[in-house]
Amino acid sequence: MSSSIPPTSFTLLGAGLMGRLLALALARDGHQVTVHDAGGPDADGAAARVAAAMLAPLAESAITEPGVVRMGRYALERWPQLLAQLDAPVFFQRNGTLIVWHRQDAAEAARLQRQLEHNQQRIPGLPALKALDGVCLANAEPALAGRFNRGVYLPDEGQLDNRQLLSALLVTLRRLGVALHWNSPRTPEDFAADAPGWLIDCRGLGARGAWKDLRGVRGEVARVHAPEVTLQRPTRLVHPRYPIYIAPKEDHLFVIGATEIESDDLSPPSVRSTLELLSAAYAVHSGFAEARIVEIATQARPTLPDNLPAIRRIGPRRLQVNGLYRHGFMISPALLDATLDVIATGATPHAQAWQLRIEEA
Repeated sequence: MSSSIPPTSFTLLGAGLMGRLLALALARDGHQVTVHDAGGPDADGAAARVAAAMLAPLAESAITEPGVVRMGRYALERWPQLLAQLDAPVFFQRNGTLIVWHRQDAAEAARLQRQLEHNQQRIPGLPALKALDGVCLANAEPALAGRFNRGVYLPDEGQLDNRQLLSALLVTLRRLGVALHWNSPRTPEDFAADAPGWLIDCRGLGARGAWKDLRGVRGEVARVHAPEVTLQRPTRLVHPRYPIYIAPKEDHLFVIGATEIESDDLSPPSVRSTLELLSAAYAVHSGFAEARIVEIATQARPTLPDNLPAIRRIGPRRLQVNGLYRHGFMISPALLDATLDVIATGATPHAQAWQLRIEEA
């Protein structure tokens, strides 16, 4: 995608996922790009650093709107193009998503399967899910043979390694000459309204002072190293309170999560949440008993009242891009291209299909 405007200058606030993707696209188009971020180059303060980075539009259709699902389908095709522009490799796969459950949760699993089948039929482009018996499940995921009698396979879904991506984006931005200012918190008010060039605010929850509707939704994620476990794809466990996911990365590293708490509290994870995450992983595969806990992290996802992303004009050549909620990696390429459209023409042809608001402050 191209911004389709003559070379000019861009100032980006925030160097999380959206800030880095926008900086890459704009710098590749020949624009002069400057980035300010309140944290350091490792994106320690960004929700993107803690995420599992699953690209699962049909799985997520159980809890989100059709527009977000369509953005996810679009992004699945865009990610390989974006990754090919980077100067370092990033783990990426499209082996689908597996959903499993224990017998006591069969009724909830049946309800979920009906809901996913309904969503697949009403949103064009979603591949049909496949119900698996014990034999088919064992063939699809040998490590789970004999552990579950039923499962559901969602073809074509994917994942990537979020931290490899953030690092590869950083390396590429440096090579492209993007001016990166770390530990440099800035707000739109720090820049004159008539300053030349564009200003784009991608600060996530850092933008709450300028976008009052933003709220934080807390998530708690465990990273474990489990040499005795091999999974071919992200696996979701139907759970009495919320679905647990286990996303396998390279070298037997697993990201386990799914807690959602309406709070922007960033204190350490609770004992209850940690026990539930780790117990659920052990219930999927007993090899997790000998896993080593690499990290248990907390972050708050930037969320708008309708849980949908939005692009907001806050002045001439000034935009805010925010509200990715729990779908950052799944929808960010779509939101990237929509933002480039808005920069070029003031609108995007995808707005209605994606339920994407382009609004005035």
